[in-house]
Amino acid sequence: GRWRIVEMDVWDSDFLDLVEEAHLTFQGKFDGEIAFGALKGFLDVRYGTRDGSACAEFSWEGHDENDPSCGRGWAMIGTAGRLVGHFYIHNGDDSGFVCERG
Repeated sequence: GRWRIVEMDVWDSDFLDLVEEAHLTFQGKFDGEIAFGALKGFLDVRYGTRDGSACAEFSWEGHDENDPSCGRGWAMIGTAGRLVGHFYIHNGDDSGFVCERG
C-alpha cells in the first residue's frame, strides 16, 4: 500500500514535498515507488523478516533532480503502526525515515 513519508533524518519536512507528496508505495509482489524532494525511484522489493518482524528490503532506480540515481533501503512496521526504515542513495546521502498510512 501507500505510505506517506512524514519524517527523515537528513531532510526537513519542507523539502520532503518539494515536487509531489513524499511517499513510499508497495505494489504487487515486487514493485513499488518512492518519492521525496526532487527524487523519484522505482523499487524492486523483496519481503522477509528482520529481527523477527516483517520487513521489506528494496533496491531502487530513478532520478534525483533529473540526474539518474539508484540505491537501496529497507522498511518495517515500527511503534504505533508507523513504517520505519532507512534509505540509501548510491555514492550519496542516506537517511532514516518514518511513514504513516497514506
